[in-house]
Order: sequence, then C-alpha cells, then structure tokens
Amino acid sequence: MLNLTEHQMRFFGSAFFNTKFYIGTNNYLKVRYISAMIRKLWVFMAAMGGVIALSNVLVQYQLGDWLTYGALTYPLAFLVTDVVTRLHGSVAARRVIGVGFVVGIICSFLAELVDLTTLRIAIGSATAFIVAQSLDVQVFERLRNLAWWKTPIISSTIGSLIDTFIFFSIAFSGVTYAVFADGNDWALEQIPLLGIGPVFPLWVSLAVADLFVKIVLLPILLIPYRALTNKFQIT
Repeated sequence: MLNLTEHQMRFFGSAFFNTKFYIGTNNYLKVRYISAMIRKLWVFMAAMGGVIALSNVLVQYQLGDWLTYGALTYPLAFLVTDVVTRLHGSVAARRVIGVGFVVGIICSFLAELVDLTTLRIAIGSATAFIVAQSLDVQVFERLRNLAWWKTPIISSTIGSLIDTFIFFSIAFSGVTYAVFADGNDWALEQIPLLGIGPVFPLWVSLAVADLFVKIVLLPILLIPYRALTNKFQIT
C-alpha cells in the first residue's frame, strides 16, 4: 500500500488542481479564439458559402454552346479567398475555404439525390475547389509584397488554371469515364475545338471556354478587391 506524507499529498493535490486549471483555461481560450474567429470571418464565410451554393444552382442552366451561368459566379470564390488572405492571412483564408468546401459537398449530395449530377462530377468539383483555392492562398502569401494588383491576379490565374484542369479532367475525361462509366460519354464526342479549331473531345471545349471566362473576369474583380481592401485600410 502506498503511503503519502502530508507534504506529498499537498504537492499532488496542488498539481492536480493546477492541471485542471490549465486544461480549463486552455479550453476557455480555445472557445474564445473560435468565437473571435467566427465574428471576424462570418461575412466572408457566408459570402463563400453563398457563391458556392449559387454556382451549384446556376450550373444547371446553359449559357450558349459551351458554358453554364455558373461560370459567371464561380470566379467570385477567388475574390473572397484573396480578400480574406490579404486582410486576415492564410489561416483565416483556409477556414473560409473550408466552409465553401462543406457547402459544395452538401450541394453535390443534394444534386445527386435528384439526378442532377454524378459522382464523378461531384469528386471533380470538390477536388478542384480545395486544391485550387489552397494553392491560391499559398501563391498569394508568397507574392504578398508585390504591387497590390499583381498578387491577386497571379494567384487567381494559377488557381483558375488548376481548378479548370482538375475539374474537367476528373468530371468528363475518358480516363475517369473508364472507371465510373456514369453515362456522360457525350463529353467524349470528337468535335472541332469551340466549333472552329482542331478536333478534341467535347469536354476540352467546355474546359477552354470555362477558363476563358475566369481569365476575363479576374481583372474586373480587381475593382471590388481594391474597394474592400481599401475600406479596411490594407495596402
């Protein structure tokens, strides 16, 4: 049987109390940190979630031969990411990206329930979003000290290239079709690129058109980017 002296009992009692105090304080600080983070970022989290939800709805409506209306709203995700990265840093930006990722997963799940999408498209969408947005943040941080307009243009352009390549190659290419065989073989039809160029699978024309819209919109999105960062006096 272990016999403790009064001094030892006091020591262990004090250590136990201090441990409880430390754990309690640590948990309290974590709660305070999370609460402060949400208060600081809730507008951006809501904006990112709204952009992703809206884009998932608009992607159901065709715009011309090669696009959907979702192509016009999705680039706003890069705007939100770049503004948060500039104002609050990469950690905060990844929190906001995480919200967009969860919203995208929910939208894909709901769309698949009513046969508006396929598993291949859902995987491509989620993978493209998380990889491209994370890369956008990483590039932005590395180039933070460039001219105010160069940083978001370069980071968003690289992110857009990666986003388009990952999404369309997973969602519609022949490689993934051989694995999933989900009925989207229409995307493999051989046609002239955008109806006028050399012959490629149809999905390549869709990808080129999508990327073109992203690249065109990026300079335009510098206007709200500058307005938002100036509002918070960030240079």
